[in-house]
Amino acid sequence: MLIVSVILLAGLFFEVATWVMPLPDGMEQEQPASPIVSDRAGEPLRMIRLGESLFHKPVQLENCGEVFLLATLAAEDKRFHEHQGVDWLGLVRVGKEFVQHGQVMSGGSTITQQLVKNSETTRRPRNIRTKFIEILQARKLERRWDKRQILEAYLNRIDYGNLCRGAGAAARFYFDKSLTELSPAEAALLAGLPNAPSRLNPLKHPDRAKARQQKILLRMHRNGWLAGDALKRAQKEPLTYAAMGRAFAAPHFIDLVLHKREISTDVQSTLDLDLNRFAQRRLQSQIERLKDRRVGDGAVVVIDNPTGDVLALVGSQDFFNRNSGQVNGAWAPRSAGSTFKPFTYLLVLESGATAATVLADVPVDYPTSTGVFSPENFDLRYRGPVNMRHALGNSLNIPAVQALDHAGGAGHLAGRLEKLGLTTLNERGDYYGLGLTIGNAEARLLELSNAYATLGRMGVHRPLRLLKLDPRGHERVFNEEVSWLINDILSDSAARLDAFGAESALEFPFPVACKTGTSSEFRDNWAFGYTPEFTVGVWVGNFDGSPMRNVSGVTGAAPIMNEIMAHLHQTRGTSWFQRPNGLVSRPIGTGSGLQKEGGRPEWFRATHVPRMELKSDRDPVGRFLLGNRYAHWLNTAPERFREQFALAPAKAGEIRILTPQPGTVIYLDPDLPYSSRDLPLRAVGPNPVWKSETLTCVVARPGNYVARLKPGRHELIADCAGQRLRTWVMVEER
Repeated sequence: MLIVSVILLAGLFFEVATWVMPLPDGMEQEQPASPIVSDRAGEPLRMIRLGESLFHKPVQLENCGEVFLLATLAAEDKRFHEHQGVDWLGLVRVGKEFVQHGQVMSGGSTITQQLVKNSETTRRPRNIRTKFIEILQARKLERRWDKRQILEAYLNRIDYGNLCRGAGAAARFYFDKSLTELSPAEAALLAGLPNAPSRLNPLKHPDRAKARQQKILLRMHRNGWLAGDALKRAQKEPLTYAAMGRAFAAPHFIDLVLHKREISTDVQSTLDLDLNRFAQRRLQSQIERLKDRRVGDGAVVVIDNPTGDVLALVGSQDFFNRNSGQVNGAWAPRSAGSTFKPFTYLLVLESGATAATVLADVPVDYPTSTGVFSPENFDLRYRGPVNMRHALGNSLNIPAVQALDHAGGAGHLAGRLEKLGLTTLNERGDYYGLGLTIGNAEARLLELSNAYATLGRMGVHRPLRLLKLDPRGHERVFNEEVSWLINDILSDSAARLDAFGAESALEFPFPVACKTGTSSEFRDNWAFGYTPEFTVGVWVGNFDGSPMRNVSGVTGAAPIMNEIMAHLHQTRGTSWFQRPNGLVSRPIGTGSGLQKEGGRPEWFRATHVPRMELKSDRDPVGRFLLGNRYAHWLNTAPERFREQFALAPAKAGEIRILTPQPGTVIYLDPDLPYSSRDLPLRAVGPNPVWKSETLTCVVARPGNYVARLKPGRHELIADCAGQRLRTWVMVEER
């Protein structure tokens, strides 16, 4: 009777203890799902780890697959559906093993007990008291939740190793499959991992994981859940693990997304993964071809112009390169080279100039607060009078600087570039000066590509979109007619023939507007190509800033741009821009920028058509008359130019000193070479002769004088067409 009473009292105590025992704090707290960023077609790019939590993708029980569920029960709790949270037979077996061997040889915890233990937020010592608490909590949980809830929660919360929380994330990581797609061999392998995720890690300890898998397969067979033939096939089946584990595609793109915003739910990006992989291969191929010319890396961006969607973003040729692979070349600021020139000419066209407006490609000096700025062309040649089409097509530096001067200066250009989304121009316009148009500032490939995409939208700017949920907007930044004129110039093969030749990487069998850029000492290559549909931007160089060996934009970056644009044309199709109604065509004379019968056709805004050439514009033999600013150039130009042009008689007020301006202060730096002490002397007028009582004036090349500087105040005299012009400079040592 006493024994019965003790049993009854023990049972009552057990029931009361179960009733008062609180469930673990974390039982009702579900770990948030790890968000997945996918490409525009839904292909996973990366699962994002939230803080310090493990990667987690919850699944519902009906999506776990019968094979995997049976493997899990065989591995952890074959009597799960019969017990009420505690498997007393299992505990008896554990006690027997402890008595016989002095240690626990197998686990006695049920799935419910493991879920309880896993949900505890405070770490308890592993002793009899803790085991008793978990038993009580398991019984209480079984009374609150049904078996379906418990099993689903267990499968979603348990650790499967390699930062995988839950079976859904684990199946994707190890086999790149859903749970329903697992074979019995794969299911048994996966089901065995929670027993000891680190010790059984199949990527580090495949033999241990395999041994555990074989035991589970045998249990499934003994439980009648796996037929004999299926057992034999599963035992022999080789296991192939996913090559990349969890998805890790387009890494530079995803890193940029995470840099710009916090991701907490699944999102669809704008990226086209297949196109991104194609761009990656093309970049790697070109870098390999140029490695002997000290070319180390590059980046590619492809934009869908109508939407602003970034279709491809490759930040380096190999993200996993130990040296600099994780530098994002699409976002790193680099010297812009000549890539700002089209936007300079847009400003000039808006101010009333035309594609036929003539600019003087002759030596010119611009006094600045830090010295004299003397731009030079890439090939160190001068072409005299050139129209804007020719100047932009051949990317000439001197005309571009003049164009920026006419357009209002660097501040005007910088302001417009900021409207286009460039975030690298953080100084005032006078900091950059007129050199802004030829590359004395930095730009990011991604932002600059979208600036060119604005031209692809005929002057309408759209913000870049990395995710489909990003807001859309638009703003007209450039006039539609002048945008079309720039697009026409940049697609004109004849306009760039002088500098780039007839068979460069800028040539296509379909219309594409192209622009390249090369920074000083060949440190940066740029190439941009665009149609109404797409913009392709490419940068090639070295992340450490070291120079390449004679690799320009047309030989370094342009071949990549060409291959990608040709691929887009072939696979998706491209078109060309419809000409606005307000444009008209007129014949233009060579070097004059004026209408002339039989001249080359040029497009104009109907309100900005130049006048007709007059008889007085040419000399008796038909040569076009140039102003005296061309005098030095024409005296030394090849014969073919002297057959086309002649100097007009000097007019009153035309003769003047260009540089140096009176009162110019010049600082001599002792660390610079002696040749830097040569001051160019420029005057408008026929054949000026320079003199100074305190400085030596010498002819640097025919028609061009320089003064050899030394400290002090110096007067300079230019004798020109019977007139004596004077200026003075102050020279100081630093």
